[in-house]
Amino acid sequence: MQPYTPEFAKENLTAQDTPIKIGQYEYLARVGQEEGWVLERGPDGEKRHPIAHVMGGKNVYYFLTPMERGRLQTLPVAYDVRTGEWFDTAGSGVRHFPGAGADAPVHWTDPMYTFNTSCHGCHVSQLSTNYDGKTDTYRTTWAEPGINCESCHGPAQEHVRVCQAAARSVPVRASQETPYGITTNPQDLKIISTRSFTAEQTDSMCGSCHAKMSPVSASFKPGDRYFDRFDLTTLEHPDFYADGRDLGENYTMTAWRMSPCVKSGKLDCVHCHTSSGRYRFKNVENPNAACLPCHQERVENAAAHTHHRADSAGNRCVACHMPMTDFARMTRSDHSMRPPAPAATLKFKSPNACNICHKDKDATWADQQVKQWHQRDYQSLILAQGSLIDAARRGDWSQLGAILAYIGSKDRDEVFATSLIRLLHSCESQAKWLAVIKALQEDSSPLVRAAAAQALDGYAAPESLKALAKATADGYLLVRVRAASALAAIPVEQLQDEYRTAAGRATKELLEALSARPDDYASYYNLGNFYMQRGDQGQALASYESAIKLRPDFVPPHVNIAFVYNAKGDNGKAEASLRRAIALDPNNPAVHLNLGMLLGEMKRPKEAEQAFRRTLEIDPNSAVAAYNLAVCLAPDQPSESLRWCRKAYELHPEEGKYGYTYAFYLYQRLERDEAVRVLREMVRRNVPYGDAYALLGEIHLERGELEEAAGVYRSASGNGNLTLPERESFRTMLRKLEQGF
Repeated sequence: MQPYTPEFAKENLTAQDTPIKIGQYEYLARVGQEEGWVLERGPDGEKRHPIAHVMGGKNVYYFLTPMERGRLQTLPVAYDVRTGEWFDTAGSGVRHFPGAGADAPVHWTDPMYTFNTSCHGCHVSQLSTNYDGKTDTYRTTWAEPGINCESCHGPAQEHVRVCQAAARSVPVRASQETPYGITTNPQDLKIISTRSFTAEQTDSMCGSCHAKMSPVSASFKPGDRYFDRFDLTTLEHPDFYADGRDLGENYTMTAWRMSPCVKSGKLDCVHCHTSSGRYRFKNVENPNAACLPCHQERVENAAAHTHHRADSAGNRCVACHMPMTDFARMTRSDHSMRPPAPAATLKFKSPNACNICHKDKDATWADQQVKQWHQRDYQSLILAQGSLIDAARRGDWSQLGAILAYIGSKDRDEVFATSLIRLLHSCESQAKWLAVIKALQEDSSPLVRAAAAQALDGYAAPESLKALAKATADGYLLVRVRAASALAAIPVEQLQDEYRTAAGRATKELLEALSARPDDYASYYNLGNFYMQRGDQGQALASYESAIKLRPDFVPPHVNIAFVYNAKGDNGKAEASLRRAIALDPNNPAVHLNLGMLLGEMKRPKEAEQAFRRTLEIDPNSAVAAYNLAVCLAPDQPSESLRWCRKAYELHPEEGKYGYTYAFYLYQRLERDEAVRVLREMVRRNVPYGDAYALLGEIHLERGELEEAAGVYRSASGNGNLTLPERESFRTMLRKLEQGF
């Protein structure tokens, strides 16, 4: 970060000869001696946007311009340092998601490109955002452009004072010549020393900027534990390929935590990088010294290990284990340090080190090479992990057993386990809960435990509430606030006495975390969720409206405002809010589904039917939409209703309501044998749905099959997943039946 000056432009930039067209507008950077602005031409005429600051320099220069209400906005054109070209800032950030085309570039005035909002102080030192929510105005200040000493060592005013006070006129042991005379080091330097930091502390310090993360506290002090201050984005996000390689920009930390070297606890960032970020081993005779002393045997026999000539680029450890890719005109290295996996390229379209260099070859060739070189199939683990992520992303829950087994395995990778737990959000199977609760209770990683706590939100079973209540006393802030959020709808009286105090403290920490960034729309959205679960409709509505004010195109608060209005009995406003959400995101299946549910409640079945059909067009695997469409169609179109009911049951056989309704419709159509087959399968799986047992028993009784009916009632009375009153009712039915034998 530095101020823009004519001298900077003369030394570092070339003229932009051709305007860049973005939509209906053209943009031309004018960086001559008497200039310093970006010219905008469009339907509204011409406008000059002055260049005030410059960010970057290694790969790209970005430019900031002052906007209304104190905002510093990233300008729509940037400069490629390596090629000397000007380019479209937002257009360069478009990802090409596998199987889904490309996402659309955001407009350059979007809050994502607002320096005050999005940059979190990672490009300047001692940033104070100074946002005033009432006027939607920033008065942002910082001490210095770029990253200064205090960013890693904390405030230095007291350090300077005690060192000045230590000046002496006579040399003593541990003394040194300074501008203040001959001094001895004070016993207390009044500054944070990083020399004693553990590898985890050093990585946390770097990760406060070099991560795709979300803060859960107002500040970070060097030496703090990472998961007391931040949550980390993992492979649930489409900016990662399914195998964990980078697709979009992810800022290193997530991949870093997948590295076996990092997991060993022996490696931290400053082993390879100076505190200012320079690579220590770039210009030495042996670049593989970066991997010493741990991999001495490999380094001394590098050519035998790499299968490349000793004097070639392919003989460098980082060429294969930290391949460099480009995104948005910037280079980044893969810090997972995993070996090349061309088999993953074939399966997930992710990049691999072999073909980054050997561009004239394909991934099949590369896959054959590594299989010839290595007897051990090291790629199988990468493929297995990536396949689970890929299945979960696609909603293919045929792999659910393998996913749950991986989450609970002792060799699980923290990042992959967290990703899978987060992706389980869209899985409707009840089978997931035991594994999620176990992860919360037993996993050693606070990142995994926090993901598990978040996943349990809305599952109010006794075993879940007990685990969440205990987690409010977890040693890590991230876990505590996630547990408190999941418990927001639960009255404190329902918690065990021993956990009530901890739950109260964690709730206070949660509210502090959600208030840490008053310009963050997501914080207001989450605050609205908290108040909605607490039944405070007024506060929930105000929080959601604040989120929309900051980010009008953010869909979730529009949807949740509809829930608030529905709870208040104002379904007209609820419908209007959902239709605004659809206008913002016409292909969002959840919004159409919720609109269908609301229209059904409003006794408008034909419109509800249309909403459910639209949901299924977008998401053919929505069991909820299929079931509700079946219910809508049942009075007038029983045949089609039965087909949709069967689809809901096949998509989600563990949901008792779907199986029972399908069997009941079959029973009504006199297809008794098929109804019995469906109900017996539910009984075999101990599906916790009492009506299914009752219907199966009734069919057996109608057929005069008394022993079979008695067997059904015995199974029901012994099914611990049914409620106690239900089990007692079936015991009574069984006794009456046995008395009549």
